Amino acid sequence: MSKILRAIAAGRGAKKLGGGCISTIIIFIVPWSILSHFGVFK
Repeated sequence: MSKILRAIAAGRGAKKLGGGCISTIIIFIVPWSILSHFGVFK
């Protein structure tokens, strides 16, 4: 369940900040790794 919540949070951020395909993927990866590093949504 925590991976789904992390994906939703990272996806919303990427959707708001991303412009193209590659930048959206990169912007998705950054919050995903930050949220997993700090243990958010555990």
